[in-house]
Amino acid sequence: MSSPLAASFQHTGVAAAYAHRPPYPAAVFDLLADLVTGSPRTVLDLGAGEGALARPLASRVDRVDAVEISAAMVAAGRARPGGDRSNLFWHVTAVESLALPGPYGLATAGASLHWMDWPQTFAVLRRVLAPGAVLAVVEQSYHRLPWHDGLLEVIARHSRNQSYDRGFSLVDELARRGHWRIIGRHETPPTEFSQAVGAYIEQFHSTSSLARELMPAAEALAFDTAVEALVSDYQRPDGTLALPTTATVVWGTL
Repeated sequence: MSSPLAASFQHTGVAAAYAHRPPYPAAVFDLLADLVTGSPRTVLDLGAGEGALARPLASRVDRVDAVEISAAMVAAGRARPGGDRSNLFWHVTAVESLALPGPYGLATAGASLHWMDWPQTFAVLRRVLAPGAVLAVVEQSYHRLPWHDGLLEVIARHSRNQSYDRGFSLVDELARRGHWRIIGRHETPPTEFSQAVGAYIEQFHSTSSLARELMPAAEALAFDTAVEALVSDYQRPDGTLALPTTATVVWGTL
């Protein structure tokens, strides 16, 4: 991780804020479990973070190897529900230098592949995936939030990544460059969960572009205040927000 944005994931504050990101819908794990080939049922999770994919998957398969370069993320993941399962193995290393032999019946990646060296990463995958096994990329987003447009304006004002292209498709770019061939896509229906306003605001600071460690304290407070104002009309009497999310799983062969 050479850039300040990438290095932000080494901070304990960013790792702690990950706990407030929305959970993946259960349907994601049903699909991923169905994509695992061979026996024993083994999964390699790339750029695992604090295990949002790896921890729930470990309850459905025989073994998960969760590879994450940030020790802070792994420490947070071990402490979260399912993080200490006996069949979940954490590896603090870069995917590109992975020495594990495999074979794996499935490789997964959440919001992580864009940080990696693609030729090196896919060379590793070709070495460790079992014949016929696929890579599945999981992307998640909020679904039609009424404050969406205002939120984009607030993020644009404070983001540390002013070159971010919201129209960019990682999975399609990987296919265009010949790293993989997409063979399936599935979008889950919207799933609603409840979250306290403060936790909703805090999850933005788990992203590299809005990490508190990269922002002056006054600016972080200004961001939080602006988001709180955006959602104030939608806050329920118990102080929570109703937040629908959807996830897209795209899988392909190498």
